[in-house]
Amino acid sequence: MARSARDRVVYSSEKGRVCALCGMPQKRCVCRANPRGTVLNVEGDGIARVSRSSKGRRGKTVTTISGLPGRAEELSELARDLKRLCGTGGAVKEGVIEIQGDRRDQIMEELARREIPAKRAGG
Repeated sequence: MARSARDRVVYSSEKGRVCALCGMPQKRCVCRANPRGTVLNVEGDGIARVSRSSKGRRGKTVTTISGLPGRAEELSELARDLKRLCGTGGAVKEGVIEIQGDRRDQIMEELARREIPAKRAGG
């Protein structure tokens, strides 16, 4: 059954605003803002913020890296390299790299080695 323009989702309580063309959250829309299909992360000032978080993870700690500019492919490649360096799992969620465990020191050293400006954030 074909969906009409009136049946499209424009807001989801889980995702927020949704693109009418691709159905992705507007922050990660691949059709309008960037026709090549690469999602750009342009939020922030270009300085990576490395912090530790356990909020909403049932007490498990993750190291988060936010504020990195670049394409989604570049972020996922950096995340893959950081996971390999730390020997842990992780993910890229909405432009934020999450690495399992408290690995702030290792990540800060690797970002400095790659000449990516980074700061420790949080406690």
